[in-house]
Amino acid sequence: MFSQTVAPFFGRREPRLRARSYLLGLLSSLERKNGWSLAEFAGDATPDGMQRLLNHARWDADQVRDALRAQTAERIGHLDGVLVVDDTGFEKKGRRSAGVQCQYTGTAGKITNCQIGVFCSYVNPDRQRVLIDRELYLPESWFAEADRLADAGVPDGTRFETKPELAWRMIERCADDPLLSFAWVTADEAYGDNTRLRERCRSRGLSHVMAVSRDHRLVLAGVRTRADTLVALLGADAWQRYACGDGAKGRRFYDWAWIGVGEHEWVLARRSLSDPTEVAFYRCWSMGPVALSELVRVAGARWSVEEVFQATKNEVGLDHYQVRTHTAWYRHITLAMVAHAHLAFLAADPPSGREGQVGGNDGSATQGAFLAGTIAA
Repeated sequence: MFSQTVAPFFGRREPRLRARSYLLGLLSSLERKNGWSLAEFAGDATPDGMQRLLNHARWDADQVRDALRAQTAERIGHLDGVLVVDDTGFEKKGRRSAGVQCQYTGTAGKITNCQIGVFCSYVNPDRQRVLIDRELYLPESWFAEADRLADAGVPDGTRFETKPELAWRMIERCADDPLLSFAWVTADEAYGDNTRLRERCRSRGLSHVMAVSRDHRLVLAGVRTRADTLVALLGADAWQRYACGDGAKGRRFYDWAWIGVGEHEWVLARRSLSDPTEVAFYRCWSMGPVALSELVRVAGARWSVEEVFQATKNEVGLDHYQVRTHTAWYRHITLAMVAHAHLAFLAADPPSGREGQVGGNDGSATQGAFLAGTIAA
């Protein structure tokens, strides 16, 4: 895994070995995976080497991201794969970390001082899932303070982009990748209510199932209406019961209904079995005819990103970083994504021997020298 996704993008041996040590620390059983603990795990007296890796060493985290996406396509890619877009918060103190601000994050369930990362995950029909892309959200207020941008190492020429715009940037990268197969894009209502994002997906021929708010406006037969008003007109026989994945208490069953609002375009509704007043709404569009059960499958795939966020934070320290610069954030997050993908690929295709091996002692092993799914230097 290391030899395919990380090692090729380091010209010098010392930072390449440092990156390998960083990944091994993320994969370890350490309770906290910050600069000090990762350095101690690697046998260093200070965190200076780890900080150099994140802040000053010469390597491109975007190249690692692209290699991770290629490995995802090879290891768990599927023609019916789903791209899931969502964001998560990273609570921080102070005001110097790139993008930090008092803002709402669903992670904390409140307005708090935090950074927000927008992520794209990939999930296949076997429910195997990994994060494959990331963008740091920089609030608009930051662009009124040039000195603050410079202090946080934000690259010159960076402009304000909304979260849906960041989401589209990642979706477009996936759509441009000839190796990555997927059939659908899904997201929660923060993205589904964005008309421009849905139009962009449609212009690229990307079928999508995106959650929208209950007061989401649409035009049907020339009449402007709301999603909840439209669904309220449905009779009892319009609802069908489907499971849309596994939850903590078993299969998640809901009642589902759909209303055609255009050619291969629908409003989808999901109703709780225990509380029929609890209804969620989706805007759906596909390149061709599709069954209700398929829309249900895609809508259910969105929950996978929450599971990935929990796994990457609990298992590989996605939110354990203690860095403040723009570059360092991208580097830590990318390496944490690689570490989690390593675990996901092992679960999907366990090696027949030498399980979990860390190969080589000089960081110069060539691609293919070690078993697929192992961290090899």
